[in-house]
Amino acid sequence: MGRIIISAGHGAGDPGAVTSSTTEAKEMIAIRDRVVSELRGRGFEVLWVPDDLTLRQTISWINSRATRLDVALEIHADSFTNPDVRGASVFHIANNPERQKHAEIMLTAYRRRVPQIPNRGVKPDTASGVGRLAICRDVIPPSLLMELGFLSNPTDRSILQNKRTEVAVGVADGLAAWSRDVDGSTSPPGGGTEPPPTAYPTINIRINGQNHAEKGIIVSSNAYIPIDLADSLGVKAIAEDPNLSKVTYAGVVYFRAIELRENDISVGWENATRTVVLRSIFAGLCPGLIDRIMGHGNTSEVQLMMFLKSKNETALNSFPEIAKLYREESSVEGVNYDIAFCQMCLETAFLQFGGDVKSDQNNFAGLGAIGGGVQGATFPSARVGVRAQVQHLKAYASTQPLVQDLVDPRFRFVTRGIAPLIGQLSGRWAADPQYGRKILALMRQLYEHAGLT
Repeated sequence: MGRIIISAGHGAGDPGAVTSSTTEAKEMIAIRDRVVSELRGRGFEVLWVPDDLTLRQTISWINSRATRLDVALEIHADSFTNPDVRGASVFHIANNPERQKHAEIMLTAYRRRVPQIPNRGVKPDTASGVGRLAICRDVIPPSLLMELGFLSNPTDRSILQNKRTEVAVGVADGLAAWSRDVDGSTSPPGGGTEPPPTAYPTINIRINGQNHAEKGIIVSSNAYIPIDLADSLGVKAIAEDPNLSKVTYAGVVYFRAIELRENDISVGWENATRTVVLRSIFAGLCPGLIDRIMGHGNTSEVQLMMFLKSKNETALNSFPEIAKLYREESSVEGVNYDIAFCQMCLETAFLQFGGDVKSDQNNFAGLGAIGGGVQGATFPSARVGVRAQVQHLKAYASTQPLVQDLVDPRFRFVTRGIAPLIGQLSGRWAADPQYGRKILALMRQLYEHAGLT
């Protein structure tokens, strides 16, 4: 049987989420230590990642030690501006049914021991804030990221602190079941020898509707494709990425297909024909313009509404015309309405709000909100609020004059045209260095939900 590798996350002095009484790193280390003790008591071989490593060092540490049949888990506690939000979830690499099954095993076992923690479900890493979780993608053995609860919620925090044994046993139960599933055995750990390595199963590859002559392979339930395909897909730099998960098999270098999503390539799976399906996501939409703020959107009003409802079923109750407003107001100023809409989704948590800005302020992008309870600007209607956001985006992305009368209270404070790309909003519109990346991740989700990829 393989080993179990566990990380408490937030190493190298990063405290993670912080409350008045504790930090995420402190709580996860305490729980991790109990999980390790529990599993070793059951006869499992467990490795725990040192707590002074960065994320990239953690991944290198795991990959340098991993062997066949190992599994790797990183545990976290979530946090949100709304203290009422709570629950546990498990993230897995996207488009991988096997890893989704493993995530469900972990979450089910955990909540069996700690039923007081609500179930927020298993999720692909593309649904995370940044659209990609390195611990799920860059680790060679099967890997998951588990959120044990919300440190920002008093009830979840109390459970994590006062019921550590139950929490740890729940995590250990899940890891034991997951490890046995990967091993393909129901026997307890210990004894025996590792089975000889087997040949990797081959899979078909389809690119932009055409079957490809070369075959891919399945490694740890992930689709891997020949590295040469990166050139034909126009993402040559991917071959030089030192963080890319690669394997050499039968004289060919393969890399994990899902990594192409970071280069605007849609990656799907056709189970009936065992085919990994690749498409240039945005090539048929706005080639080379996907991250440019000034431009045209690609979705319909209905597609925007359905995407929003998929994230928050009650979103349209308060703002029934929100999709129409974004398309109209953005088009007037020449701003890509898909970008503006996804920025709203990020800023308001899909119109759930919950932070300093309240829903009745009609402020959909945190204009004037600087934290610490400062509520920011208030607008007389949803249309004016959308207009103000669109004007602020145009201030950053263009030097062209506004078409409509100015309603953005902070328009004059922006250096015109300094940020024409989404990524350049990071550190400007918001201090978060991942701000632009999070918006782009939501756009990918939007286009996939709308069937445009």
